[in-house]
Amino acid sequence: MHVSAKGDYAARAVTALAACYPERASAQSLADAHDLPRKFLEAVLADLKRAAIVSSTRGADGGYALRRPPSEITLGEVLRAIDGPLADVHGLRPDEVTYPDAFQHLQEVWVAARASVRLVFDEVTLDQLVSGKFHADVSRMLAITDAWDPRTGPQAPRTR
Repeated sequence: MHVSAKGDYAARAVTALAACYPERASAQSLADAHDLPRKFLEAVLADLKRAAIVSSTRGADGGYALRRPPSEITLGEVLRAIDGPLADVHGLRPDEVTYPDAFQHLQEVWVAARASVRLVFDEVTLDQLVSGKFHADVSRMLAITDAWDPRTGPQAPRTR
């Protein structure tokens, strides 16, 4: 899993918009309040507008707002609008990858990894990002003892 800088800025922007929903916020006010580069943020907001996640209004009272309530927009939807599919293998979706028989189980792992990512990103809604009250599956994953620990080298196999 890889979240690009653009995906991260999009997640932060829609979380900020969810916090003030249904009010609007200008790109400048979002950039200033959340330490985001305004020009880059404007490009992100334009992508989110094309994906019908946000709307914009011109004028003194204008700005950006979510098109739907925060409880109806998932983080997965936002990330897909910015970066495309949540998981890929050499630019293909895991279910599109083909291998010789000797490697068929590798594709199964890619598909399982995609399912795991979906379990989080497609369950977390913008209102949950504001409140921190996540679905039980996400909360369980956060409670895993080593969830916050980086893994940089060889790891001992997990036993059941």
